[in-house]
Amino acid sequence: MMMIGLGLAVLGAGIGFGLIGYSAMSGMARQPEALGKLQTVMLIAFAFVELTFLLTLFVAPGSFNK
Repeated sequence: MMMIGLGLAVLGAGIGFGLIGYSAMSGMARQPEALGKLQTVMLIAFAFVELTFLLTLFVAPGSFNK
């Protein structure tokens, strides 16, 4: 059961990274003058997705063992 949950977490993180990258590239293509702002927002969004994934990866196994 834990492996299914971890697999779903990996899938969700992958989808999140893809959507963030796609949206940032689309925004940069439409408004090249806003490149700096879009990169900052993109990196913050990447950090939140990565944080959620890492919390799931390291906290979830501890909660399943109880």
